[in-house]
Amino acid sequence: MKTGSVLSCACLFAAGTALAAAQALAQVPSPAESRVCECGKNPPSPPRDRDVEPYAGEPMDMSPYEKFAKPYDLNYTHPNIYTGSGREIPEPKNLTEVRIGFFGPIEHTPDQAFGQRMLHGAQLAIEEANARGGYGGKPFKLMLHNDYDNWQAKAVYGDDRPTDPTIWGSPSNEAVKMVYDDEDWAILGSINSESTHIVLRLALKAEIPIVNSASTDPTIPETYIPWYFTDLQDDRVQCLTLARRIFTELGMKRVALLRVNNRYGRFGVLKFRDASRRLGHPVVIEQKFLPGDTDFTRALKIIQSSRTDAIVLWADQAEAAGILKQMRALGMKQRVFGSYRTLGPELVEKAGAAAEGFEAVFPYDPTRNDPRWIAFNQRFEARFHEKPEQFASLAYDAMNALLDSICKAGLNRARIHDALANIEEYDGVTAHMVFDPNQKNVAPMYLATVHNGSISYRVQTMEKEPPQPAASLHPAGPVPYARVGEDGVSYAGPSRPDVPSGPLNVVLFGPDAAKGAQSEAMQKMLSAATGGRAWKLLPVDSDPSWRAGDWKAWAGSDALVHALWDDHAVAMIALNRDAAHLAEQLSLKAFVPVIALSDDRSLTSTNVPWIFRLPASSTAADALRLVQAAEAESGPNPERLRDVLASGDAVAGVAFLSTGEPRTN
Repeated sequence: MKTGSVLSCACLFAAGTALAAAQALAQVPSPAESRVCECGKNPPSPPRDRDVEPYAGEPMDMSPYEKFAKPYDLNYTHPNIYTGSGREIPEPKNLTEVRIGFFGPIEHTPDQAFGQRMLHGAQLAIEEANARGGYGGKPFKLMLHNDYDNWQAKAVYGDDRPTDPTIWGSPSNEAVKMVYDDEDWAILGSINSESTHIVLRLALKAEIPIVNSASTDPTIPETYIPWYFTDLQDDRVQCLTLARRIFTELGMKRVALLRVNNRYGRFGVLKFRDASRRLGHPVVIEQKFLPGDTDFTRALKIIQSSRTDAIVLWADQAEAAGILKQMRALGMKQRVFGSYRTLGPELVEKAGAAAEGFEAVFPYDPTRNDPRWIAFNQRFEARFHEKPEQFASLAYDAMNALLDSICKAGLNRARIHDALANIEEYDGVTAHMVFDPNQKNVAPMYLATVHNGSISYRVQTMEKEPPQPAASLHPAGPVPYARVGEDGVSYAGPSRPDVPSGPLNVVLFGPDAAKGAQSEAMQKMLSAATGGRAWKLLPVDSDPSWRAGDWKAWAGSDALVHALWDDHAVAMIALNRDAAHLAEQLSLKAFVPVIALSDDRSLTSTNVPWIFRLPASSTAADALRLVQAAEAESGPNPERLRDVLASGDAVAGVAFLSTGEPRTN
């Protein structure tokens, strides 16, 4: 589908009449109106080699691996300067127009409303530039190409939609047309991050700048391809900003995620999950819904049963509004937070009173009384008969940054890249932007709050406190990357029933478990038990195959599962470190306490409420004595037995912290 020559003529109206009406309303010129095209007379040099840390403004307490090693993202604190050829290519002659590719979902796709708004923002910037004389008298022209994903677009095409694998390659096909058929000087787009990834890789080969204003996938700039520029804060900045608000400012501990099941939702919540874990409060539960869904009650009921303090949404406005209304109908009173696409007039209109208190991050403050922002709104509304929202406004700023770069660099793709890469700060109509060496906006975001049917905005940073100059200079040493047990570790899942009548089974797992179960000390403990019910050991041997990954190890795994679920074990005893790590993982599924004989403190550093560590010098008989003493207080119930062990009171001479570590004082 080659839409460049057809759609661009149909969608770009004559500049004169439209701009006359817009400029009559505008009292302040647009950001670029006061500038005259330089036509490449003073081309910029390649960007300077600068070092910007921390990466994307990432606070130390949410930085990956900070406790153990330098985080991987320090690879992105220096610019990837384009050092190839191309800057020496002379400007072409006999051009009648300067073409710029537009790649976005503008027809026959679920996101076409967003794509049309993005297109309108780009169009207004182009029309205003042409009214000022274009590029040395030559008009700029948008060459439109539709970003369509038929394999995802069931809501548009129905069950009979074409799903041939060649359609998946439509972004690469359209990019080839923009580069070689249209001979564009740069490309703006797209919203869809899969498509943007594909086009960016072609840009690496064709050496053409890609300007983006709508995709938040943080892995796009992390491809380290130097041809990419975006004026929208990505999901990393959005997630860390939300995490700081939720966990640090509000002190919430149990948070659920509810997201759309596509790449926008899947990649969107990744950094929030990471941040929540590093702040000591891993996400309790994550639920998904398909694009186009309108009934969210099943997912909400599951979240409701998990007893969460808050819910974070990664969705669009219509979906967020439906979720809020259905939450309130279910009697759910949790606070709700969202990504930037959840927020706007559509949310307030559709959710009504259910939106009260909703908070979301947003890239700028649309309520401010800035003359340039107000003038832009007037021009946009006069031109397109609607107010500009985030897709339109950010596209307008991104296109103006690109047009200004073309005027500075001239008609040379490598030098256009240089001009874009030299933008370290930029004042758009939306906000003041700060760009890192990866050419992406990392300025602090705004926190928007819905109250009484209106939305207010305030700056919300990611910082907990003023940043320290370096971890080594911190008076208390390096700040830990995660919090473990500071606020207590507890179990808040479904209640466990008592085990069935009969012997009380205890799994003994580790090397030579069968031999250990028959030892004199263990048999003496079993025969001396009181309370009316017999005790029985279920030994499961481990051997070197557990470490070597031998397939025979699966037989031991099967035996563990059988003992836990079929034989209803009341507890597990792990005889060494390796056995304890596997037992800990199974305890999360079986809800059965584990007594681990190991000196490995990492067993209790994961906020798992079922693990209790005894020193490696302890014996299996010591562990069994502890289990029997706890059961005497709890009765034959694994959950209550866990509660006794986690109470902090001495049991059989041993007291534990809530993390499962033995108390030392």
